Amino acid sequence: MSKGAKPGTRSKGAGKKEKKPTPMDLLKLEIASELGLSEKIKQVGWGGLTSAESGRIGGIITQRAKKGLIDLAALRES
Repeated sequence: MSKGAKPGTRSKGAGKKEKKPTPMDLLKLEIASELGLSEKIKQVGWGGLTSAESGRIGGIITQRAKKGLIDLAALRES
């Protein structure tokens, strides 16, 4: 913290590096887009989703894994 700066006044995201999206991140973005949530995520980030919206994304991932459409183990490893 620099001289004269007040605690807690650091801007959000200051000093954060953009990380490369993982295959799981890309899958979540794809499903969010299908649900019409991609614009909300771009504006407020993942933390701006309600628990119902997040749960819906997770539920669809689980459904697809059960149907064998995606391999969760492979997504988690990468």
